[in-house]
Amino acid sequence: MASPINIRKLLAYPIPTVRQTFSRKDSAFYALSVGMGCDPLNEDALRFVDTSSEQRVLPSMALVLGHPGFWLAAPDSGVDPLQVVHAEQSVEWLDHLPAEGEVIGETNIVKVVDKGLGKAALLYTRKKLFDANTGQLLAITSSTTFIREGGGFGGENSPIPVNDVLRAAPTDARPDHSFTLLTRQEQALYYRLNGDDNPLHSNPSVARLAGFSVPILHGLCTFGIACHALVRALGRYHPDSLRSLTGRFSAPVLPGETLRFDIWNNGAFSVHVVERDVVAISHGHASFE
Repeated sequence: MASPINIRKLLAYPIPTVRQTFSRKDSAFYALSVGMGCDPLNEDALRFVDTSSEQRVLPSMALVLGHPGFWLAAPDSGVDPLQVVHAEQSVEWLDHLPAEGEVIGETNIVKVVDKGLGKAALLYTRKKLFDANTGQLLAITSSTTFIREGGGFGGENSPIPVNDVLRAAPTDARPDHSFTLLTRQEQALYYRLNGDDNPLHSNPSVARLAGFSVPILHGLCTFGIACHALVRALGRYHPDSLRSLTGRFSAPVLPGETLRFDIWNNGAFSVHVVERDVVAISHGHASFE
C-alpha cells in the first residue's frame, strides 16, 4: 500500500508562475500534436497548421500555454508521481487566443480531498492564463488529479465537480454527429514537447511501473483531439465560437488507437476507443456562442 500524500508539503509547494512567449510555429505545432493536418485535403483543419496571416488557433492550446510542467514529480511536492492520474478537465475562454504573443500562467491549488486511508486523494487545481502585455484574462483551466492511495492524510472528504462536469452527461438519444479520428504511434512523443514531460507518456519502464503495458497518450492530448472534433462538428471550424469545454477521463488511450466521437447538438459529447470498446472521455460538454 502506498503512503498518504504529505499534505503539508503539497500545500506549501511553490507552483511556478510561468511567463511564456510563443510563436505562430508553436501554435501550428500544438495543432499538429493533437492530430490536425493528418488529412491533407481538409482545408479547414489545415488553417490551424499554416503560419500565414490567416492562421487559426485551436482553443485547447490554453491548456499548454503558461503550463507549470509536471510539478507533482518534484521530490518536495509530497506526492508519489507514479500514483498520479488526470481525472477531469475543464476550460473556460474569456477572450480569443492569439496565434503568437506572450502569456502568464498562474496555477494554484483549490482544494485537496481525502477519500480515506488506502483510497485516493483528489487534487483540484486552477490555472489563470493572462495576456502578459494587456493583463487580459484569456482563459481559466481547472483540473482534478486522482492520486491513487494518497488518502489518509486527515483532510475533508467532499469532492467538488469541475464546472458541473457531472451535469453534462449525454442523453439517451442517438448522437447528432458521430465520426472517428486517428491517433498516431508517436503522438505522445510529439505532444510532450508542448511542456508536459511526464515520463509515463514516453518511458516504457515508467509506464510499466504505473501499471500500463506501454506509454499512454496524455489525457490532455485526447482532450485536444476532442476540441478539434467539437470545433469541427458544432463550431464549423470557427474556433473563437467555443466558450467552454469539460470532460472526465474514464480510460487511457494508447498511441495509435482510433477514437470515435459521439456529439450532440446541445454540446454533450463522449469519446470512445474503437479497438477496445471503452469510453476514454465521459460526461463531456462544450458550449459555443
